[in-house]
Amino acid sequence: MNCILTADPMNVHHITCKNFSNYGKGSTLREIFDYFGEGIINSDNLHAWKLERSILHSLLQRETFSIFLRETIQKKLENDLIPFLDHTSEVANEVDLQFALRRFTFDIVCHCFLGCDPQTHPNKISKLSHPAYARATVVMEEVLFHRHITPRWLWKLQEWLQIGQEKKFKEAREIFDKFLYECIASKREEKNRCKGIKEVEDTDLDLLGVLMEEGAQKGRIIDDKYLRDTAVTFFAAGSGTISASLSWFFWLVSTHPRVEAKILEEIKENCINQDGTWIGSGVEEFGKLVYLHGAICEALRLFPTVPYDHKCAIKSDTLPSGHHVSPNTMILYSLYAMGRMEQIWGHDCMEFKPERWISESGEIIPIPSHKFIAFNAGPRSCLGKDITFTEMKMVAVAILWRFQMKVVDGHPITPRFSMVLTIEQGLKVKVTKRCT
Repeated sequence: MNCILTADPMNVHHITCKNFSNYGKGSTLREIFDYFGEGIINSDNLHAWKLERSILHSLLQRETFSIFLRETIQKKLENDLIPFLDHTSEVANEVDLQFALRRFTFDIVCHCFLGCDPQTHPNKISKLSHPAYARATVVMEEVLFHRHITPRWLWKLQEWLQIGQEKKFKEAREIFDKFLYECIASKREEKNRCKGIKEVEDTDLDLLGVLMEEGAQKGRIIDDKYLRDTAVTFFAAGSGTISASLSWFFWLVSTHPRVEAKILEEIKENCINQDGTWIGSGVEEFGKLVYLHGAICEALRLFPTVPYDHKCAIKSDTLPSGHHVSPNTMILYSLYAMGRMEQIWGHDCMEFKPERWISESGEIIPIPSHKFIAFNAGPRSCLGKDITFTEMKMVAVAILWRFQMKVVDGHPITPRFSMVLTIEQGLKVKVTKRCT
């Protein structure tokens, strides 16, 4: 397959927005990402993709779900993550924050989509575990990356012989699928038990229950395979990606004391009463945290959770750069490179500088999505963008106000080769309580 690599924002705008209909996933990429099934991430049927996107958008935009999500995050913070870090500061003083955040976001996706809480994130460091079904998602992300850099004939041979990376992938997929199908079966049993009990039927807030209920209201049963594929989409978008973004954010903040001080001052002004009690942690309060928003955008600019993306041309085309594109040509664009280009971000493009996102009037400066492409661009832009900012702000405020994080001396910070841009050896930090 022919391939064009680009980091030109005008080329990216062309293939993701201006000439969107000419660029799909293509058979090669669908084969690589077969794990996602027929979900929205892997769909190349434009009509089916639009319908699926419309359904998911309507679910995520419901006020009841937004409230449910915020309450879930707040509850998990108060019951698990904050006590966990509190305990760490007392008995261990040191922890892999990336690992802990991965467990935290995994539990949130389970609760908000599947309606169950596996409690993979405990409230004490001594109880921290890594169950097989949670570990499986990390393994699959790594193997999917290897499929990109390994000749097709080689990884297909490994898949056929069940050796190497493909053996690991099959085992991980079976473990995670078993977990998902058990959750789906449990939800069906729960709904069957509650059938006819009006006050119980109306209490479904998790997306799995809502999808089943909407199907029942329309006189059709939504099959388990569809629910499984949709669940995989939400785990891909809401677990490893958000925990990775938070990990890079905390590393950047911990190594930039000036930025940390400004975030703390902003939290104090907008979220804390004079007597030290919390004013609140709702939409209104977080909407005032402009500097924090800028800092999160900076972290996503420098370390986009998905470091590259790709499209496949359907028909011949010419890119704004002048390059001719033949049918079935893969266009690979680097989000990582685009976030560090001087022509887009200026001479200080390598600096962690939240101020670049804030206008003189104190408002967030809107940046075109084909330049700041952490959430994709055009019709395929991320449906969970607002959810990501909500979760990251809630976690950032809760942790930064209570604890100081310092990277363990000598601990290396390097990117890991995976579909999600994580830190190779985790984020080992010393945790100290703040005197607030």
